[in-house]
Amino acid sequence: MSHMDQVRETLEQLIADRGVTYGQLSTLLDRNPAYIQQFLKRGTPRKLDEGDRATLARFFGVDEALLGGSAAPSAGGSRTAPGLALIPRLSLGASAGPGSLDDDERPAGTVGFDRKWLRDIGVRPEAVSIIRVDGESMAPTLGDGDEIMVDRDDATDRLRDGVYVLRLDGVLMVKRIAVGPRRGSFSILSDNPHYPDWPDIDPVLVDIIGRAVWSGRRL
Repeated sequence: MSHMDQVRETLEQLIADRGVTYGQLSTLLDRNPAYIQQFLKRGTPRKLDEGDRATLARFFGVDEALLGGSAAPSAGGSRTAPGLALIPRLSLGASAGPGSLDDDERPAGTVGFDRKWLRDIGVRPEAVSIIRVDGESMAPTLGDGDEIMVDRDDATDRLRDGVYVLRLDGVLMVKRIAVGPRRGSFSILSDNPHYPDWPDIDPVLVDIIGRAVWSGRRL
């Protein structure tokens, strides 16, 4: 296997682990939507542009050498700090109010988190992302504009009481889930008593995206 074949295989694995699409990465690089797919499947371009490689390395939180760059940092260049994982901030909001629909899941930047801290809270860097909370139905736990880290590994198969991001009737929202005594049954709850709950909802109607494991807000 050639060096560039190894680079393409590595990038394919990073894409699969992070759960992003070729088109989303191409948009992140300000390229045409087929750019990443052509690089991976057709070998065009033969190697990644230096700027594109740096952007992808920051997004995935890996060294540029894995994507075809030099192992040594270039003069004046910057590297991700050792032990720091760059978690993508997605350009969408999960409604904590009446409900909003937003399928624009493009990366809108990254936030650095210590890898050891992520391990301590039980998440894999490649399985988490950060999204914005819209609305006040989860107040005082979460407020409008707060950001939450969502663990996609912690979804339907591990469902238990807690705050989750989910889709209901095509609407992305963040709500509290309370698991009922009957196997498979649960309720969707709003922490704010002025907003509605959905008791004993049919699980077939709900797509669990992941569990909220961290929140941050601007003071």
